[in-house]
Amino acid sequence: MAGRAAVSGLLEVDDLAVAYGPVLAVSGIDLLVPEASVVALLGPNGAGKTTVLRAISGLLRPRRGAISLDGRRIDGLAPHRVAQAGVLHVPEGRGIFPSLTVEENLRVASYVDGLPGEEMVASGLSVFPELEGRLGQIAATLSGGQQQMVSLARALVARPRLLLLDEISTGLAPTVVTRLLRAVKETAAAGGTVLMVEQYVEIAMGLADYVYVLDKGRLVDVGEPADVRASRALRSYLGE
Repeated sequence: MAGRAAVSGLLEVDDLAVAYGPVLAVSGIDLLVPEASVVALLGPNGAGKTTVLRAISGLLRPRRGAISLDGRRIDGLAPHRVAQAGVLHVPEGRGIFPSLTVEENLRVASYVDGLPGEEMVASGLSVFPELEGRLGQIAATLSGGQQQMVSLARALVARPRLLLLDEISTGLAPTVVTRLLRAVKETAAAGGTVLMVEQYVEIAMGLADYVYVLDKGRLVDVGEPADVRASRALRSYLGE
């Protein structure tokens, strides 16, 4: 990112390396996510994007490097401690409790935020009013798009300092994707901070303040969307 030294980051990742057994999945990754911004991680399948998010949220232990939230090291913390610090992760594949109702899924956020469950439910419906008629429905019986709305709503109502989104559009109709990403845009407009992995490059570029491009576990480009759009690394990823 141009001028990185002059920009303070809510999240800072320095020289991150993560391995699965003897195989390095990512190596030498530096990221900076300024507060009240949207940062997109782009790259081909297997580039290491999900691995980076899982390391930040504590699901994977880094082999090397530092991860700091607002100046405090969080690498090495258990996932629930990272969540308590204000980092919430919406994983690929619908991060819901399938056996609970929609309302119960939203109320779960109260354990992180400490606010009453009723307030969590009301906040969730303010994000996705279309869930109001589904509050008593078991989450597993919802459509894929509705399940993703529940997952994203539950994360947003907990008011995280940093929201990690991993391919929330996977397998969904374009109209649903537009609806979900509109909620992300509104979150950013209200001062939220988002680090997202997204398969729809043009949508991600339209939302992001900064873009990082990964390939084969390494950072190959970084900058504002207009600069990265013309880069050789991104054109190679898109097959152009």
